[in-house]
Amino acid sequence: MTGPPEDRMAELRELFFESAGELVQTLNDQAMQLEKSPGDAETIRSLRRTVHTLKGDSAACGFRELSELAHEFEDVLGLEKTAAAASVPAVALRAADVFSALLEAYRENKKLPSIQSLREEIARLAHPGGAEASAKEKKSVASRQAVRWSEYEQLAIAQAAHEGKRLHHVTVQLDPNCGMPIAARQLVRIALASIGEVLAFYPDEGSRESTDRVEVALASEKSAEKIREKCRIPTITLQARVGTLRTKARARTATPASSSDLKPEQATAPADLAAVEATVPPVKETAAPVSTGPDNVLRVDAERIDSVLNLVGEMILAKSMLQQTLLDFTQRFARDPLRGKFSDAMAFQARVLNDLQRSVMKIRMVPVDQLFRRFPRIVRDVGLQCGKQVELVVKGGDTDLDKGILDAIAEPLTHLVRNAVGHGIESAEERVRSGKRAQGTLRLNAYHQGNQVVVEVSDDGHGIDADKVRQRALTQGLLSAEQATRLSEAETLELIFQPGFSTASEITELSGRGVGLDVVQTVLGRLKGTVQIDTEAGRGTTFRLRLPLTLAIIKALLFRVEQRLYAIPLNAVAEITRTVEEHIHQVEHYDVLQLRNQVLPLLRLGRAPEAGPASARHKAFVLVINSADRKFGLIVDALEGEEELVIKALDDQSISTDLVSGASILGDGRVVLILNLTALVDRFTRGRTDGSGGRLAGLLSSESSALQARGAAGGQA
Repeated sequence: MTGPPEDRMAELRELFFESAGELVQTLNDQAMQLEKSPGDAETIRSLRRTVHTLKGDSAACGFRELSELAHEFEDVLGLEKTAAAASVPAVALRAADVFSALLEAYRENKKLPSIQSLREEIARLAHPGGAEASAKEKKSVASRQAVRWSEYEQLAIAQAAHEGKRLHHVTVQLDPNCGMPIAARQLVRIALASIGEVLAFYPDEGSRESTDRVEVALASEKSAEKIREKCRIPTITLQARVGTLRTKARARTATPASSSDLKPEQATAPADLAAVEATVPPVKETAAPVSTGPDNVLRVDAERIDSVLNLVGEMILAKSMLQQTLLDFTQRFARDPLRGKFSDAMAFQARVLNDLQRSVMKIRMVPVDQLFRRFPRIVRDVGLQCGKQVELVVKGGDTDLDKGILDAIAEPLTHLVRNAVGHGIESAEERVRSGKRAQGTLRLNAYHQGNQVVVEVSDDGHGIDADKVRQRALTQGLLSAEQATRLSEAETLELIFQPGFSTASEITELSGRGVGLDVVQTVLGRLKGTVQIDTEAGRGTTFRLRLPLTLAIIKALLFRVEQRLYAIPLNAVAEITRTVEEHIHQVEHYDVLQLRNQVLPLLRLGRAPEAGPASARHKAFVLVINSADRKFGLIVDALEGEEELVIKALDDQSISTDLVSGASILGDGRVVLILNLTALVDRFTRGRTDGSGGRLAGLLSSESSALQARGAAGGQA
């Protein structure tokens, strides 16, 4: 059963917006390619096909302004003199911006932006000789106006020609006194369909274009006279002309032709179908066609996938509960013969569930190239704005990342790329004086590392001066002189992520307001990721973003602090060691542990035991954590083991600390809080700069009882 028409139209429009966004991005890519290879005929054809597709799709959805604008641009791209015009790439990029703005306005039901300036640019591109030449060109075009078949119609004609069908080009003159031209065209179509196969029809069905003639590509074995007789409809048509459609063989293989490559003549002379001849291979009856194109691609709303993933998470919780029940059963009935059958069934269920989880996760994964594709345009525009020559090198575009995370890091990456071009890379003159190439290089790279994805933004500019950052932070009041002396170089560089921080001496459109890089730190913290800075004076800077593959399900290490249960991602734990309190020393009020001839800073999550002989022998576990380029230890009381956890987000009403990023429920119903390592590192760093060092005793005790009590109540409910 199908839904109401308005629902189908809403679904059609959603599909249109998704595909149109991809088309606009493709238009950007093709315009950038054309800028590198001016006048390239193949790129011009590809550009035109993209605009043609956007025109047709927008017309089908009723977006008239976008369709008409794309139609005008497509016409201009079809002119021979346009292919050699140097301004085509700039106009194409401008068109991509306007198309994108129109799409956003349509989607949000906002006021449409002005398109007049783009229309004027397109007109200048079409008529560079001025108004007089423009008038002559319009008159010439009107005199030789021809029909344009759509790409689908071209393929249908070419297929019919390969099958040896007899093709006719029918031109029907309509009666100008007919009061219903749309209905008249429909009657002509019905009449011709009764004696053959209508392969192409212009104007297309439902078009409100004002025209007094109809052009039809017809496959029929009937004679021209029979076809003319069928077209004689009183008060509807005046006359009909019938010609023959022929194809000319081409020696070389062609790409699919644009809609204007096939133009049926108004006279009885045969039309040229060579532009689409090569696109349809000969029909082979022995081989069944295998579809590998868009027919095998299914577009699914991300919310539906999230719903399936959530159900998989609930099944993992159920698996944990069954495993706990089986453990209790085994302890009570160790000799029961059913124990083995239960174990086999649980093992089978675990294997199937793991495969299901991996499959759903793969559906959520998309290549990073979907994000990287937007940056060539950004680098070009910012480079022109700053007067710099910048080359963008992209690697690792096929690296997969969760769609939600990919969307979340789009803004941080944009800030990093813009800052690299605006601040990191020097001007051409300065680079030449330093012995470098005049053109700077910006690199984007992505790769997997363990259970994380690493995204790098690197430039070969002048690097970041830590002393300048420290002095600027002092000037802006972000830290005191005493705090500044305690900072290491890595900690100093992290000041650039503070809100309001900027090293720019003046405010411009690109920089100086202190807004931008703080977004990077904020978003990475929300995603449970980290950002690391590597810089070298005169050689350049690398921002390294480390992100989890997914935010839904993690392998975690469970431990206890003051009888409360916590967890951290297992991939963040480098090693686990045991120690006693007497081996923990204090350096400037900072807890440290000597581990294999290295001094390991310690962060105490609970309260330190009271001083005394007994407390000196108090045993504790130390979890050695790798966070970006830092290594520190978490002091915990006991270990609970490893567990696969389904992360449940906590709202602001349930949590008053940023040290907890989520919660999960174990198989026996216990609630475990998942710690936010990024926030712990930040608190750890601030402890050093404010003089309290690493002694953060009782860091979680004031929060955890209420949190776990609420969580347990929710789990029981």
